[in-house]
Amino acid sequence: MKQHLNTLFVTTDGAYMKKKGETVVVVVDKAERLRVPLLNLDGICTFGRVSVSVPLMGACAERGVRLSLLDANGRFRAAVVGYASGNVLLRRTQHRIADDPARTLAIARAIVLGKLLNARAVLQRGERDHAAGNEQVVMRLDEVIRQVSRCDDIDRLRGFEGEGAAEYFGAFGGLVTLEGAEKEVFRFQGRSRRPPLDPFNALLSFLYAMLAHDGRSACEATGLDAAIGFLHRDRPGRPGLALDLMEEFRPWLVDRLALSMVNRRQVAASGFRRNETGGVEMTEDTRKAVLVAWQKRKQEEVTHPYLNERMSIGLVIHVQARLLARHLRGDLDAYPPFVWR
Repeated sequence: MKQHLNTLFVTTDGAYMKKKGETVVVVVDKAERLRVPLLNLDGICTFGRVSVSVPLMGACAERGVRLSLLDANGRFRAAVVGYASGNVLLRRTQHRIADDPARTLAIARAIVLGKLLNARAVLQRGERDHAAGNEQVVMRLDEVIRQVSRCDDIDRLRGFEGEGAAEYFGAFGGLVTLEGAEKEVFRFQGRSRRPPLDPFNALLSFLYAMLAHDGRSACEATGLDAAIGFLHRDRPGRPGLALDLMEEFRPWLVDRLALSMVNRRQVAASGFRRNETGGVEMTEDTRKAVLVAWQKRKQEEVTHPYLNERMSIGLVIHVQARLLARHLRGDLDAYPPFVWR
């Protein structure tokens, strides 16, 4: 039996969350708006000015419910987690392999290959659906993929990853099918972050934050150290391994969902506003609509190409974390990235 665990998203500005018995209670303007049993939750994400009681933080830590605190744009601020319950031997093995240049390179190369193959598939799907004129970009991506497959240096590998991402995002805007004024509002001319400078980038950054939350949860649930990555360099406060796991999911899961919501007019120009720093953020109603679409998308099923099993999309990142753990333990010769078809 496969279980798709739940995440509670609290987006209402000024909301207060507290523990009452074995439930999470959300209060807005002194009125109870929601009550959810703790045992039904895998994680809680709060956005913007949301307060959380200390007893609820403690209960989340004790029960393994990850509490992630994000700003209004979905940028990660902090998390409340309990003691790591994973196998200490697995974590020690992970740390040793992260210090081995050859083994680190092999894992990082698999991650980059997965990401670029999925980016190419997104452009090819767009070409079939919309005749977007991306054939030359796909050919250049093919060459970058060939270079990655035989790359023997981690710094050069990161350079190829950046080159492939630049090619991909340079063509991604051509997949927007809106016309006239709507197309101008959602015109995509490349990634901008911290802060996002246009509505499409605000949408992408928000969804990437959701994916990061799931990546961290997958690491914790598997017993891996989310801070020790292979492709991403160690940096205080950065979940390197969670970011590694995200890479192969970005194009086919986040980017396609954002593109679909824009092309289907599920988000509108009125759902975005520019703040005092010049960045663009979503309104509360738009955030809620995006979260509903995100959860709905994760409930859809795909066939895992390595395991050849049907599973919910939300479960795939947890499966990838477990496949990585099996590789680190020596049960698999190589880490098999998820390649979307």
